[in-house]
Amino acid sequence: MAWMCSGSTNSELVDNLQDAGIITSKWVISAMRRVDRAHFSRHNPYEDSPQSIGFGATISAPHMHGYALEHLQEYLQPGMSALDVGSGSGYLVACMAAMVGKNGHVVGIDHIPELVQNSQVALEQHYLDWVKSGRVKVVTGDGRKGYAADGPYDCIHVGAASPKTPVELIAQLKSPGRLFVPVGNVSQQVIVYDKDSKGDVTEKKVMGVIYVPLTDPEKQLY
Repeated sequence: MAWMCSGSTNSELVDNLQDAGIITSKWVISAMRRVDRAHFSRHNPYEDSPQSIGFGATISAPHMHGYALEHLQEYLQPGMSALDVGSGSGYLVACMAAMVGKNGHVVGIDHIPELVQNSQVALEQHYLDWVKSGRVKVVTGDGRKGYAADGPYDCIHVGAASPKTPVELIAQLKSPGRLFVPVGNVSQQVIVYDKDSKGDVTEKKVMGVIYVPLTDPEKQLY
């Protein structure tokens, strides 16, 4: 039924996601209205399905971004910090930045330099004040190792499937903090890892998914 959430405009898309009950938080709804997917996806930006952004990568379907933001919204409050692994187009980085506000900080990391450059251009073109203030930035690197330089983070989102529990990312969570990540090879589940104030970690399986795997640039491109 997810495809039924498609729209002809960004506003219509968000309305449909809201009507379907996929997004309910006022923070998420506001962010997805503020950030137009067409700024980051040239092809069918309002269609509720993954779209190619080149270099063997895709921008996830809008309903998956909605689910991710809903599960992370408690950790995307004003002034908080977030990391988006496999940031690709930069769309979710911008949504997160809209949620954490002027005192928050969001980092997107991707291992394809061209994707990082493209997302940087989109962010500078449409959200220049966020870039200049340091609210948002994108970097090139191996997201499987996180980005410790700006950590720890209130939350981390991963846009590709990890073959196993991503312990390096969990280590970069604050206490408390939350990680939203697809895990598995053939059979994949989105798992939410919660680190409590004592540093203890619990996990919860959220839904079955099909994501491209977290990998290195050579395997992704070829």
